[in-house]
Amino acid sequence: MTLTIGDISIPDSKLARDITEVVRDTESPLLFHHSSRVFYFGALAGKRRGLHFDPELLYAGAMFHDMGLTHRHSSEHERFEVDGANAARDFLKSYGIAQADIDTVWTAIALHTTPGIPQHMHPVVALVTAGVEMDVLGIDYHGFHDSDREAVVHAHPRTRHFKEDILQTFYDGIMHKPETTFGNVKADVLADKDPHFHGGNFCSVIRNSAWIG
Repeated sequence: MTLTIGDISIPDSKLARDITEVVRDTESPLLFHHSSRVFYFGALAGKRRGLHFDPELLYAGAMFHDMGLTHRHSSEHERFEVDGANAARDFLKSYGIAQADIDTVWTAIALHTTPGIPQHMHPVVALVTAGVEMDVLGIDYHGFHDSDREAVVHAHPRTRHFKEDILQTFYDGIMHKPETTFGNVKADVLADKDPHFHGGNFCSVIRNSAWIG
């Protein structure tokens, strides 16, 4: 049974049902439930902030945001966020969704690990990140009612050791392409899990460029 909090629930449409099915069939239970919680926390944040958003687009962004961590959608050289955004784009195109809406979902997924920018953009972009930040980082945790948090987690449970489980899942999804973490938060994951990881350095890139002076 679909969870409803106030007037917030997963959209009752063929598109949303098919998104649920493809994500459940592709992702691990941990990622599927995490992505579902991201939708609810993002939607709840949007309601509290008075933002107007298309629930279907928010659902698409939330559910596909970690698809780039899966073997099926992981490329060799793109950031996992871009892989997930591309998977969502291809899926939505097959349903005839307007290009502007596809672009919004793509951007929401691509930017969901880039702090400080999404909150200034389209509500769907802002709220996918808000949902991710709440579920993974606990940002704005106390801005949600206890009963709402408990209801979301009851419907889409966190694993007993979710914090470490999600970090391991991040690592497993990006360890084969460490160069894609340059300049983003996933470099911290590699540094935490791999004692031999040496991330790129912005200052070194500047100093070692072909420019003289």
